[in-house]
Amino acid sequence: MGIGLTEEHRALASSLRGQAGRDPGAAARELLGLHLPEASGGQGFGLLELCVGLEELGSLRVSGAHLPSVIVSAALTRATAAPEAAPLAGEQDEETLADVVRGLADGSLSAAVGTAGAVLGAASADVFLLEAADGWTLFDRTCVDAAPAESVDLDRELCTATPRPDASGRRVPLGALPVREVAAVLLGAEACGLAAWAVGTAADHAKVREQFGRPIGQFQGVKHRVAAALVALEQARAAVWDAARALDADTHADEMTLAAGVAAVLAPDAAVRCAADAIQVLGGIGYTFEHEAHRYYRRALSCRMLAGDPEIWAGQLARLAVAGTRRAMEPDLPEEAAPIRDAIRAEARSLAAEEPLARLGRFAREGWIMPYLPEPWGRAATPLEQVIIHQEFRELKRPNLGIAAWAVPSIVRYGTREQQERFLPKTFTGELVWCQLFSEPGAGSDLAGLSTKATRVEGGWSISGQKIWTSLAQFAHWGICLARTSPDKHNGITYFLVDMASAGVTVRPLKEINGEEVFNEVFLDDVFVPDELVVGEVDRGWKVARDTLSHERVALGDSWGPGSQHTDMARLLGKLPGPSESVWERAGRLWAEGQAISALGLRVTLSQLAGGDSGTAASVRKLLGMRHSQAISEFCWSADPSSRYWNRMILTTRAFTIGGGTTEVQLNIVAERVLGLPRDP
Repeated sequence: MGIGLTEEHRALASSLRGQAGRDPGAAARELLGLHLPEASGGQGFGLLELCVGLEELGSLRVSGAHLPSVIVSAALTRATAAPEAAPLAGEQDEETLADVVRGLADGSLSAAVGTAGAVLGAASADVFLLEAADGWTLFDRTCVDAAPAESVDLDRELCTATPRPDASGRRVPLGALPVREVAAVLLGAEACGLAAWAVGTAADHAKVREQFGRPIGQFQGVKHRVAAALVALEQARAAVWDAARALDADTHADEMTLAAGVAAVLAPDAAVRCAADAIQVLGGIGYTFEHEAHRYYRRALSCRMLAGDPEIWAGQLARLAVAGTRRAMEPDLPEEAAPIRDAIRAEARSLAAEEPLARLGRFAREGWIMPYLPEPWGRAATPLEQVIIHQEFRELKRPNLGIAAWAVPSIVRYGTREQQERFLPKTFTGELVWCQLFSEPGAGSDLAGLSTKATRVEGGWSISGQKIWTSLAQFAHWGICLARTSPDKHNGITYFLVDMASAGVTVRPLKEINGEEVFNEVFLDDVFVPDELVVGEVDRGWKVARDTLSHERVALGDSWGPGSQHTDMARLLGKLPGPSESVWERAGRLWAEGQAISALGLRVTLSQLAGGDSGTAASVRKLLGMRHSQAISEFCWSADPSSRYWNRMILTTRAFTIGGGTTEVQLNIVAERVLGLPRDP
């Protein structure tokens, strides 16, 4: 998807890509003033646009002085635009900073930035932005002793720089300027570009490299490695995107540090991981100078070192979270949203004034429960209207349809008018509860391999077989059921609506590891289903089932964000007596991952508002979210093993990487549908 979501961002990336192919230096110079105000010699955009450009140049591994220059100019612009953020000595210093920013924008000056440990930039740079005990200070070249430093990156200049105490050159004290935050975000953007190259290179190689008579991309070990790398990349992109937005919006300092810290924890690590995985997939050639993979790996290592120790950032994130710092995730909506919001808010207030039962009836009749459905079952709401409904109805708590949320859209799309009128109104009011009769003991992930049979009888069908992992079947009135009506694997399946009170239906609850009984075995022994309860065409039920599964994965993806678990984790940390630094670091990394999942969800929403497709992103979110919930439960349980809540959650979340499509199935989806890796025959 790239860091940028808009058409303008994609055009910028494409333009830079083409220019860098012809003249990398010119493309790098194009970035120097992109993020700066026009008064400072820039083009008037922001850090987000700069990140879009840096990601593109990172994917091409363009080297040069552009990265330290844009970090310094972005930081100094904050000092000149908001002097209260840095204790400047006087007007002359402000003029100096403005002159330096203009010089960096037009390329007449070069910059270096860093701490005593490592300075990004050449020893011959014109200006140095260095961190000292009393804060950040800008030095001209005559004020520092600088020397080239060795680096694992063969193409990037680093140096050491020590201020000269008695030098007569210009120095400007800047105090607590957010240089670390700016650097983390911009280095993170470059890291995303490096990771994108690595994922694309590994995927392309896996499509054509043959071993044992077939492309290595068919082997699940390779396929899952590359897909998991893409998931890490998308998480990093979401983190950098959100951090750039936070800095552009000039948010509160703690919120800015939180957002930048998430990028610092996730993006450089993703670049290192993806580059290492690319070398692994490439095999022997990837471990030689003959291939440029090692240069991307070196650059990724350099990015991670310069962005700062991820564990230190993580510890800071956890402390900010415990102190109550939060990063809200709300989309910026266009001007045309205002009248739509006014109308929906009025409807919400009217509904809030109703008695609960009357309100529920109106929810169902007026299409508020699944507003994206066509009328009369929904409101045919546009993506923009759906976002506003979601925001304005938060306090009204629309009913949770459970499994019906997956079945209803398929009945609306493929069912007859009689089926819709019979089932949908009572489903919306909760009078009908549904279950899903899909999985079987021999056909779980390979759903199309099911063996339950439907045999033609007078007036309908007789269904016999066994279903398993059927959530809440013991409470369901109706089930959506797949059964084989002809031998063809995919084109011999029919989609039925089964009355769970029918003769021949036996439900046996399964006790799960947490002691609860949600899953069930369901036995179907000559269960009669009339013709009018076939959804869609006979033998064409696989198409209907895929529609249901797509809603299942989207619904699950919407529910896999950190939610209340983050609040619970922060509360637990606040109660622990003197947590060790490793505990803070683990908690901070979990917080970063959850924040990025939320940012990814917001990116999906914005993509939908722009008319894009969110299906693949839903799979990515589910992959991240289900593992994240497990990791939080494990962490909190280890911190408080006597807690009844965390004892339950550590067991409950074990199912998250299985239900709704296992981790392995989701990785296959990402690998095949996004990266184009070959299917296993």
